[in-house]
Amino acid sequence: MSDEKNRKPESDSQLADRIKDSARQIWLAGLGAYTKAEEDAGRFFERLVQEGEQLESKTRGVVEKQIKSVEDRVEGVRERASGTWDKLETMFDQRVSGALRRLGIPRREDIEALQRRIDALEAELRRLRGGEDEEE
Repeated sequence: MSDEKNRKPESDSQLADRIKDSARQIWLAGLGAYTKAEEDAGRFFERLVQEGEQLESKTRGVVEKQIKSVEDRVEGVRERASGTWDKLETMFDQRVSGALRRLGIPRREDIEALQRRIDALEAELRRLRGGEDEEE
């Protein structure tokens, strides 16, 4: 308490001025730091963009080669699969045909051959009938 009584009003105002100066310096340091950070962030962003462009140009060729390789492999698999499906379809047709023959069901070719024979017989019959009409 004796210190408080010994203080002069001038020392309190000096202390207040020093606090104001310190606060102002802190405020200015903060503004400076903000400005510096903003400038650095812009440069940092630009540098990141440049590095990204460089990396993209380096990797573009590699990626395109990989894509082409994958496309070629996919095409090869597609061709093999298509060939396999064709073989499977042929085998299926053969199996179904065999089963239908065993059941006694005629094939389309058999029916078409019979139709041609019927047509030929009908034509022969008409010709013979036409010949009888002429004789009578």
